[in-house]
Amino acid sequence: MSDLLSSLGDQGDLQPAGRSQPDNRPLAWRMKPRDLGEFVGQEHIVGEGKMLRRMIEADSLSSVILYGPPGSGKTALAHIIAARTKVAFESINAVTSGVADIRRITAQAAQELKRSGRKTILFIDEIHRFNRAQQDALLPDVEKGVVILIGASTANPFFSIIPALSSRSQIFELKALSGRDLSMLIDRALSDGERGLGGYNVRLADEAREFIISRSEGDARRALNALEVGVLTTKPGPGGVIDFGIGVAEESIQKKAVVYEEDEHYDTISAFIKSLRGSDPDASVYWLAKMIYAGEDPLFIARRLIISASEDVGNADPNALSVAVAALHALEHVGMPEGRIALAQATTYIASAPKSNASYMALESAMGDIREGRVLPVPDYLRDANYRSAGRLSRGKGYKYPHDYPGHWVEQDYLPEKREYYKPSDQGFEVGIKKMLDSRKRKNGA
Repeated sequence: MSDLLSSLGDQGDLQPAGRSQPDNRPLAWRMKPRDLGEFVGQEHIVGEGKMLRRMIEADSLSSVILYGPPGSGKTALAHIIAARTKVAFESINAVTSGVADIRRITAQAAQELKRSGRKTILFIDEIHRFNRAQQDALLPDVEKGVVILIGASTANPFFSIIPALSSRSQIFELKALSGRDLSMLIDRALSDGERGLGGYNVRLADEAREFIISRSEGDARRALNALEVGVLTTKPGPGGVIDFGIGVAEESIQKKAVVYEEDEHYDTISAFIKSLRGSDPDASVYWLAKMIYAGEDPLFIARRLIISASEDVGNADPNALSVAVAALHALEHVGMPEGRIALAQATTYIASAPKSNASYMALESAMGDIREGRVLPVPDYLRDANYRSAGRLSRGKGYKYPHDYPGHWVEQDYLPEKREYYKPSDQGFEVGIKKMLDSRKRKNGA
């Protein structure tokens, strides 16, 4: 089921399901699960014998944070707990509440605990919206057990919740609902005459059902909202039948608002970089499109392309870096939305290019030597000789100027000890580089 309450704004409406709701409530609200038997999905945490289910059924909840995408059931679970628990239950929304609300509720909870020994559950929807000061204000009462925290978050709590609070809470990750889950919810809504659309004679076409499910992307609220809009705005035909076809479905479901919290930012750029490195231009363009759609800073994307061009392509195709840098300059000059075209060109070029991290690994190896204290002195013949009296110190003496020799190369040591850091791969342009370096090593007798 879905986070049915969060769309209503006033979390004070959270109450046991036995209480009737006005008919003008959204369908998603009316169809909220009244108990775990009606809850759909999330078998990994609320299936028979699973920890969260046992905690709810035993009414022995400790502080928990429910983390997952919109419409996956976070607030619905809070509603089930509110209906079932014998302890006091308070709820707020982090968007509309502040420290004053926290202090008021925790003060009441402390009085109730002292008076009757009864604890208080505090449900905070969108808890990731609380800043550090607000979370700090909550921490002492959670720590002392004055309140039992239930937090609902679409953002990864390890990014958005202070460590002191997240470490005192059990974290349950909810997943986007499956197509089967959404189909079950649609059937339930169409057949329920008390809370759903059972009073309407709806003929839902298979392609319309599949369209709603695919466009809802695991969000139950989104699926039920689309179903309700379609039914209520379609005139019945002969016999009072509402034909809910693909055209109705397309008009009923609106453009997806991509969830892009802090952890999604990191996860998506990670998928983008790994797709580039894995030479998959299709996946790379998809993640690029998602970032652009969600409003990611395009300059951030361009900088990541430059890094990938050097780190993962390197000298296997030196043009990759030029293309990435050119994309950054193009973006700076033309801006968005046209700049996305240059980003797409650089993305597909880098993803399609041969790969080598030999340059990057060479640097890492050399840096490792230096970190471990193997710092080599500069030989006298390589030192700067462009100052007065440098000759008296033998600076530059014995240096062989490569351009004075055939092929603009001469055998000469540039380190006081033999070291090998750069090991060209057998990919792309580096094949030629490797051949050239191997030839010079043979001349050196290496």
